[in-house]
Amino acid sequence: MELKKAFGKVFRWFRTRSALSQDDFSEVSGRTYISTLERGMYSPTIERLEALAPLMNIHPITLLVCTYAERDGISAEDLLERVREEVAEAPWTTARKC
Repeated sequence: MELKKAFGKVFRWFRTRSALSQDDFSEVSGRTYISTLERGMYSPTIERLEALAPLMNIHPITLLVCTYAERDGISAEDLLERVREEVAEAPWTTARKC
């Protein structure tokens, strides 16, 4: 699955799970933009993820993890385990925690 399509599917799922309409994001984005995200036409910037995710009471990384898991056809838990291993190996994590 294409990354933009995977994001759209995941975003729509979290939005509807939170009982939010596309119009409920009007303080952050227009309904047309939300619609294009959900149809996989656009991908959001990091700043936009930072603004959208809290409206659904989730962390922006949750959207990213679920998107990549959906695209790659793996579980979010398997993907998070890989991320945990990669973060543990990163040189800056020995001096301070990420």
